[in-house]
Amino acid sequence: MRFDPIKIELYRNILNSIAEEMGVALCRSALSTNIKERRDFSCAIFNRHGKMIAQAAHIPVHLGSMPLSVLAAIEKIEMSKGDMIILNDPFRGGTHLPDITLVAPVFIETETPIFFVANRAHHADVGGITPGSMPLSTHIIQEGIRIPPIKIVENDEIRGDVFDLLLSNVRTPEERCGDLESQISTNRIGKQRLIETSEKYGITEVSDYMDQLQEYSARIMRQSLRHLPDGSYSFSDFLDDDGIDNHPIELRVKITIDGTEAIIDFTGSANQVKGSMNATYAITVSAVFYVFQCLANINIPSNSGCLDPIEIIAPVGSIVNAQFPAAVAGGNVETSQRIVDVLLGALAQACPDRIPAASSGTMNNLTIGNQNYTYYETIGGGMGANPNQDGISAIQTHMTNTLNTPIESIETSYPLQIEKYKIRSQSGGSGRFRGGDGIIRTYRLLSPAQVTILSERRKFAPYG
Repeated sequence: MRFDPIKIELYRNILNSIAEEMGVALCRSALSTNIKERRDFSCAIFNRHGKMIAQAAHIPVHLGSMPLSVLAAIEKIEMSKGDMIILNDPFRGGTHLPDITLVAPVFIETETPIFFVANRAHHADVGGITPGSMPLSTHIIQEGIRIPPIKIVENDEIRGDVFDLLLSNVRTPEERCGDLESQISTNRIGKQRLIETSEKYGITEVSDYMDQLQEYSARIMRQSLRHLPDGSYSFSDFLDDDGIDNHPIELRVKITIDGTEAIIDFTGSANQVKGSMNATYAITVSAVFYVFQCLANINIPSNSGCLDPIEIIAPVGSIVNAQFPAAVAGGNVETSQRIVDVLLGALAQACPDRIPAASSGTMNNLTIGNQNYTYYETIGGGMGANPNQDGISAIQTHMTNTLNTPIESIETSYPLQIEKYKIRSQSGGSGRFRGGDGIIRTYRLLSPAQVTILSERRKFAPYG
């Protein structure tokens, strides 16, 4: 088919708008504040091969990894019309156990799926040894229920046995039930919009332009790489420790630019650790996907084609490609940020005028809860300064894109009181351009609960 730039943009916007509509539906219908207020979820559309074609502007650590979960579902389950698959396995494209993915096939006059839709949402509790499923763990079993690809909807009917199994293993089953039902409805909306689009423009044309969108993104990424000087650029940084052993954890990368291609080699990074700071391969892919999209010098369509010119080497059993039974709760939320830091640190040697200083480098995960409730929040920090402007204060950066839960929502939904919430003045670092400042938030617990904090950058400060 002849390349038509006008139609490329037409289909890009149609498909992106479907993913965005899915996100609006999920946000408005979810039960938990974590989804409806913080918006800790992502939605995307995939072609018949499980390649991501379009995504909403949601959570980077979700979006780069979801294609691997969709492929795992396709390979494991023979799907029929009206089916929907659930999974959260970090070793099958997942990130950590609270992030639950639902995948739905789209059939249009075919015996095999022609498209797929998927959404991933962070559930405030999925079992495990502490409320919120972000414990000081040494084995993934301690972090909650691990779900392989299974049908949660079959022939358009919700499987009660699967719901019962899942809800019997969490602390807040009513909230989990509401969020899962919202995820199911969200995929149904995405399916219907793809069917309507195919009826309007034809299945063949829609499928062909999905393929062209992938090729277009790959072409733009190659053009972006061509603007970088050829060579190899290395950088390393550290995680403070894994919460079990008091030893720093090194992450090392070498980026080799060769014309229109790049090799991202994490050889030399630490082996997977006892604690939960292990990142699965899906997380590492997400970080690379995010950084190189940011690097692209024009508005690149965000799909799987972006990674076509990029080879990722992540040694098996390392901190960036952890294997079962590694604990991974912190790998998703903390190690992902450090992977971004080392990638940007290496790229700063190739294009220093385009790379910011390091941001806060942590999601500052706070979980408060007991058997009756689970409150989860990521506390924002400062964005690193750019070469020509100050960093932004009190914001989530890089691999997360969540909002903060409004104080009014916290105090009406949980036995908590917020006594102070303000910017931590002068905390961002001085210089020609200042780094963004962090946040101070003071909580008062109105009933007994367990508090878990998973944070970073206490020993190794962000680089400037």
